[in-house]
Amino acid sequence: MSLTTPTSTPSAPAHRAGPLLGFHDVAMTFPDGTTALSGVDLTVSRGEFVSVVGPSGCGKSTLLRIASGLETASAGVVELATDHIGYVFQDATLLPWRDVQGNVELLAELKGRGVKARREAAATAIRLVGLAGFEKHLPKQLSGGMKMRASLARSFTLDPELFLFDEPFGALDEITRSRLNDELLKLFTEQHFAGLFITHSVAEAVYLSTKVVVMSGRPGRLVGTFDVPFPMPRDPDIRFSPEFAAVVGEVSHALKEAHS
Repeated sequence: MSLTTPTSTPSAPAHRAGPLLGFHDVAMTFPDGTTALSGVDLTVSRGEFVSVVGPSGCGKSTLLRIASGLETASAGVVELATDHIGYVFQDATLLPWRDVQGNVELLAELKGRGVKARREAAATAIRLVGLAGFEKHLPKQLSGGMKMRASLARSFTLDPELFLFDEPFGALDEITRSRLNDELLKLFTEQHFAGLFITHSVAEAVYLSTKVVVMSGRPGRLVGTFDVPFPMPRDPDIRFSPEFAAVVGEVSHALKEAHS
């Protein structure tokens, strides 16, 4: 991830035309012989929020790890047109001895950004995710939803063009999850990043996304692509409409077929 020098103020990355992330005939076989992915073709461009649904163990998280550089594909080509990447894990992964401010500053600190620059970036990110006033709270003093907000804020300090989300809301209760879906959608609309989002919830995928892709069981392949027809910004009440239910039904049917 490319950041400014420690003494400079970070500038927003220049907008790029075309895909920020591309998988071309990508396969992944682990050293034990397990093939997690096979022949995956997928692109994510600025202004797209792409969700991936599929059965457990189909390689969804492996896609994110390859995109982030944590894993290297066994075959195929992965094209990454930005080095401004945010990664939000299933767990908030906050350091228990650091308060919210300290946790949000962490990535910028690890990248060598100066104290003033990283504090300013963290303050902006904390306000962006609605945690202003909680800067001095330790993780044990936060709810699950607030912890995930802190995790989001930490990634925002890196000025991400591309966000990778690995089931970030899967462990939260339904009310908190719904609220964070609304907040993430608002951030996506305002910040114009590209998103690749892994989830087991078809309704969550449809609500958040401009496009939903369905993966087969292992080895994971893309077996369905659905453009979500609802414009941004998206009214939260769309989730209770017959049109929304119809799209969820189509994706669910494709997921069932892929798992059968």
